[in-house]
Amino acid sequence: MNIKIEDLVNHIYTDTGNSLWAFSPELAVCATIVLLLFARLFNVDRKGGIVSPAGLTMIGIVAAFVLSVATQSQLMSDADGIYSRELFTGLLVFDPFTGFFRLLLLAAVFIVVWLTLLSGIPDREDGPDFYILLMGATLGMMMMASANHMLMLFLAIETTSVPSYVMVGFLKGRKTASEAALKYVVYGGGAAGVMLYGISLLSGMLGTAYFPDMAMQMAKIAADPNLMTGAAITTLTLAVVMILIGLAFKLSIFPFHFWCPDAFEGASAEVAGFLSVASKAAAFALLVRFCLALVGPSADNPEALQQFNMQIGVVLGFVAAITSTFGNLAAYSQTNMKRLLAYSTIAHAGYMLMAVSAMMIFLNAPGDAATANTNASLAIEGLLYYLVVYVLMNLGAFGIVALIRNEIYSEEIADYAGMSKTSPMLAVGMLICLFSLVGIPPTGGFIGKFVIFAALFDAAQYQPIMYAVFLLGVLNTVFSLFYYLNVLRVMWIAPAKDSARIAEVPLVSKRGAYVAFLAVCVMVAGTIFIAPVYEAAEHVSTMLFSGIVP
Repeated sequence: MNIKIEDLVNHIYTDTGNSLWAFSPELAVCATIVLLLFARLFNVDRKGGIVSPAGLTMIGIVAAFVLSVATQSQLMSDADGIYSRELFTGLLVFDPFTGFFRLLLLAAVFIVVWLTLLSGIPDREDGPDFYILLMGATLGMMMMASANHMLMLFLAIETTSVPSYVMVGFLKGRKTASEAALKYVVYGGGAAGVMLYGISLLSGMLGTAYFPDMAMQMAKIAADPNLMTGAAITTLTLAVVMILIGLAFKLSIFPFHFWCPDAFEGASAEVAGFLSVASKAAAFALLVRFCLALVGPSADNPEALQQFNMQIGVVLGFVAAITSTFGNLAAYSQTNMKRLLAYSTIAHAGYMLMAVSAMMIFLNAPGDAATANTNASLAIEGLLYYLVVYVLMNLGAFGIVALIRNEIYSEEIADYAGMSKTSPMLAVGMLICLFSLVGIPPTGGFIGKFVIFAALFDAAQYQPIMYAVFLLGVLNTVFSLFYYLNVLRVMWIAPAKDSARIAEVPLVSKRGAYVAFLAVCVMVAGTIFIAPVYEAAEHVSTMLFSGIVP
């Protein structure tokens, strides 16, 4: 017995040592949090410059980004042809999919930090606390993208959620911020409890919480008539639904979107932008991981299991269509720009969920495994590309809202009247962002939606009922055009009211140069970078399903 324990300890020690290099980007984020705490303790943060909270945070993000590129390069250069490594005895997994989301999340956080420097939130006194919370949430999101075990699924989500609750209510003295944070905490706690109960049911029924073993255990149950009883099916369905509810909360999927509009309106535009993009990206990465765990690598799953997973795909498709429809219809009546973008976020979560739905249908459709993997790869390819464009465009939109807020002290759409004359670069930047969110060519949003809808249309050949989801997705894209154009109408056509506060941002000033630079970045991200991002998404999605470099 002592020998077995000793062998186990040695195995854990060796595995941990081997996992540290692949986990180094997350360790860099942890080191940044520790540095910020020490800087706060010894009042170093008040000296400004490179040792300021924002400076230390940016250094940490850049270090984590460089380590992400280095670890990804080492993984791809290995000669054994295996492009996936399990870390810490299988709790996490490191593969190109993980690397893609690491880089995306770190880039998004860097933009958010840069935006806080331009807008002046947080102030000097609260800077360390804000950036510690921001990096803590980022750490959880990076672990969400690499989760390989039910335990890590829950821990990663909670590591992300708790700092997010605090950031929503970070603005002191604002009743709306405190109310939004309270609602977010209450709804988040309820969703976490439901998800945890679902995890306990599923893990107890399958006898494992390890993602790669889940489908194998489900296949054993489905293949045994004595085990595949009505009670077993009910328990299995209930467990999966409960876990999906927890993920739906993070994605603000209807009807678990309650927190989103109030949280976005109460929080600062910078925090709302961070939650709208980074949290969504990490949650979709985790959703894909969980859905793949239900399917497994085997192409000869019992028919009962294939039908079960196929129905999950169909349900996800209809939930996605309802979510997009609700988000777009609710956005029509909004007068506050952050609430409008909140409902826009809900609608876009529905579009991206359609890609996951198509993936589940492809992987469980009749036919050979190669065709299934190719089709599923196309769906996830669209999701990855859409996420990159969505991160850039939504952050750009929220960034412009923050800059306008600093000038006119308002986030009401009516107060944007005449802005094309007083702040033309901000108006142009908002136009590019909203056109991309709609999906108007040649912006990146058009390509993302086109690939997702193409995958959804192909999935409908196996499940004809999905043609209705496809049609609703296309119609919702048209519907969304009207409320986005209303914002642009106010900015470009509507005359400024005498009582309206006008954003006068002269381009010859230092702030005007920052604003111009932001608008240029938004335009470049929406047009020029289409091909490289698409190629990266295609590369990662192909390896996710085939395990080889295309």
